[in-house]
Amino acid sequence: MTSLSQSDQDTSFSRVRFIMVHPSHPGNIGAAARAIKTMGFGELCLVAPKVAAATQQPEAVSMASGATDVLDAASVVPTLADALAPVTLAFALTARPRFLGPPACDIRMTAELARDHLSERAQGRVAIVLGTERAGLTNEDIALCQRLCHIPANPEYSSLNVAQALQLAAWELRYALLAATGAPTVPMTEGKRDVGAELADSARVLALMEHWEEALTWVKFLDPKHPKKLVPRMRHLFARNALTNDEVDMLRGVCTAMIKAGRIAYAANPPRLL
Repeated sequence: MTSLSQSDQDTSFSRVRFIMVHPSHPGNIGAAARAIKTMGFGELCLVAPKVAAATQQPEAVSMASGATDVLDAASVVPTLADALAPVTLAFALTARPRFLGPPACDIRMTAELARDHLSERAQGRVAIVLGTERAGLTNEDIALCQRLCHIPANPEYSSLNVAQALQLAAWELRYALLAATGAPTVPMTEGKRDVGAELADSARVLALMEHWEEALTWVKFLDPKHPKKLVPRMRHLFARNALTNDEVDMLRGVCTAMIKAGRIAYAANPPRLL
């Protein structure tokens, strides 16, 4: 696997183009813009969309859901050849097997090949090409690309909405680019201290134990006159489990609820004086 520096990775994202050929539904164009932005990319190209001013249609803007910057920046060209003009490696995304055409690979291999291409060629540009919602890409479209790309979906029902397919492609590309630099793939706290997850000190645990004994007394689980070994056993239990601050607060909340319930029961049925 070819390694990328962080700066190379950032540049690589800007050298990926997602091309939608003859899209017919503005909503799918908006959803595609959202998919692209969530994965850190920004370039969407539309080949002869079937609706005029497709990116400005209410359905497109609604489905973009905040990714209107990608939508507004989308380029519109008359032919796929125009869309591929600056591209050095194009992948034609298709669900159907093709007996003629470029070599085929799955979506994960596509991402790896794209990553390596961008890393090895400073001027390289990659494109993911998607066809129409109804018919996909034509043989003529595919002939303009260097590789076929397949998503290994359920063979009994492999049809994916075009925006969903684009989302999967964008995700695989992002993951491949992040993995090349060892960048995190889970949210980071950026060093922020989580006080609640820290171990509770002895004073807090002792206060909990006193609260706990009071609560057990109110619900008549503990008889202060005949405690037996219950209290020391409880103390050992809490000490052994190394409670965090959040856990102490949670248990004290339980104590408060127990005491409240005990007081209500006592008020409803006070002991009779002999």
